[in-house]
Amino acid sequence: MIVTDTHAHLYSEAFDEDRSEMMQRALDAGVERFFIPAIDSTYTQSMLDLESDYPDNVFLMMGLHPTHVKENHKDELAHVEEWLDKKKFYAVGEIGVDLYWDKTFLKEQQDAFAYQIRLAKKHQLPIVIHCRDAFDEVFEVLEQEKDEELFGIFHCFTGTLEQANQAISYNMKLGIGGVATFKNGKIDQFLNEIDIKHIVLETDAPYLAPTPYRGKRNESSYIIKVLEKLSSIYSMPEDKIAAITTKSSKAIFGV
Repeated sequence: MIVTDTHAHLYSEAFDEDRSEMMQRALDAGVERFFIPAIDSTYTQSMLDLESDYPDNVFLMMGLHPTHVKENHKDELAHVEEWLDKKKFYAVGEIGVDLYWDKTFLKEQQDAFAYQIRLAKKHQLPIVIHCRDAFDEVFEVLEQEKDEELFGIFHCFTGTLEQANQAISYNMKLGIGGVATFKNGKIDQFLNEIDIKHIVLETDAPYLAPTPYRGKRNESSYIIKVLEKLSSIYSMPEDKIAAITTKSSKAIFGV
């Protein structure tokens, strides 16, 4: 059984003390593919180091996270563009809109989101979307940019069934992680109405650890708890869900 974690910040400082042990726990659990989203330029070298240490398992994205869209966002976008031109990446992400912490840079976030979507199309890459308290604002940009070249993953999907279907209509898979295991997570109440072919697995490690680890540091081995939950929701064996979601990840990322 090969399991794919489509979204994990494994270069995070949260893993500096035990990264190799954490990675080995994941590999031992059958998690063999790790897709690594970018945040901003300050993390690029850490991402490259992780890829160098695990060249057969780690696949990098490049992008500017919406919460890091600030006064210097044009410099950051230039960094993204420069790296996409000189090295192989597997997606542009994570990108999008986040209005949970601060609404000051909403216009800049949307502009950066649209710009990076166009970069993804230029390089024939998927996008990986971050959306927090901003479904309308994200959908507004996707509506403008939708075409046959637009595809990717709606990371950490936490919306309604209607919003899920709208995301899928833009050729997005839904990234499902620890929230599906939460008692108040809500998405577990309708996920079985969405065909499993539209789902990929993720952790968002070190964030959003699934039950029974909620509130603790998340890591990729915990994705097995998400797999168990989806097995219950879809009344389908875990190995079959692992196979379907890994196949979907291959279709998205091309590897």
